[in-house]
Amino acid sequence: MNYKIRCIREKMKLLNIQGLIISNPVNIRYIIGIPVEGTILITDKENIFITDARYIEEVNNFLTINDEFIIYDNKDVSEEDNQTFFKDCENVGFEENYVTYADYTNIVRKYRIRNIEETENVIEKLRMVKDETELSYIEKACEITDKCFKHLLSYIKIGMTEKQVAFEIEKFFAQNGADGVAFETIVASGVNSSKPHAIPSDKIIRAGDPITIDFGAKYKGYCADMTRTIFAGEVSDELQNLYNYILKNQLRATKDIKEGISCKMIARSVENDFYLYNYTLIHALGHGVGIEIHELPYLSHNSQNILKENMVVTNEPGIYLPGKYGIRIEDTIRVGKLESEVLTKSSKEILVVDAK
Repeated sequence: MNYKIRCIREKMKLLNIQGLIISNPVNIRYIIGIPVEGTILITDKENIFITDARYIEEVNNFLTINDEFIIYDNKDVSEEDNQTFFKDCENVGFEENYVTYADYTNIVRKYRIRNIEETENVIEKLRMVKDETELSYIEKACEITDKCFKHLLSYIKIGMTEKQVAFEIEKFFAQNGADGVAFETIVASGVNSSKPHAIPSDKIIRAGDPITIDFGAKYKGYCADMTRTIFAGEVSDELQNLYNYILKNQLRATKDIKEGISCKMIARSVENDFYLYNYTLIHALGHGVGIEIHELPYLSHNSQNILKENMVVTNEPGIYLPGKYGIRIEDTIRVGKLESEVLTKSSKEILVVDAK
């Protein structure tokens, strides 16, 4: 049996549910292994994947007999069929954080479910720990991202716009084996760098500007996430001091990231140090990375998660001074038992592009 389905079934027993309806396309990709649309039904006896004619051939070619899926073209599934799938299931779970109320009422009517239950993010929690295939895809995405950063160091010039740099990133990924960008690229220079989620604009990069670049490639559906702050032409003592302070916290947090450590504790350590110097960490210290760019677990003061081996998380402290500038440094990290591996390997030294 597909090992992910086996794990889900074990979790279903703990939740006392005998059936499960999976409609979130991200979770479907996680289970099936390819980006196809449809619905997965896990019943007390069978694993069913209902899709449409666009994907039937691809699914039949990809899934093997060992996956133990019964595959249906949705045009061949009658109303009577729908009402029999869960006929022997006392409790049926659904994805409460994805399904709308309209979808919820339709599910109950369509499948004639006696008792429908929330599933407490059962699949999202399973997705936190990656298997070797998933890790290899994330590592490749990070490798492409690192190569792009190396290219940017010689590409970026004073007088370019933020949009030009963002477009170059997209072009590089397209030409170097990536699926594309893992998320909307952030290129923020000068005063724009004080906005953590700045959108690349027509602003011209000027001498002395910090340039925050938050970007990542996607490879076979899996994401990389890296931020580097570099400097155009020159860097002031004030910016150097702030950069080195943030880097000190980033490196210390990376050492703390390992199996058995509380996500809350790691985040609190950085937050407390920032507080001593009158700074505030205005976003989470980090987040999980996988099929989605933001996944469980989150490294934040209200997280309840404990790190486990082969989770993949980011570590991204940043300080933002409105109207002046901001600096963020971020890596994607594979959690290990005793020591974790930084997958984004680009230099974190103070780097000046187009130096005079």
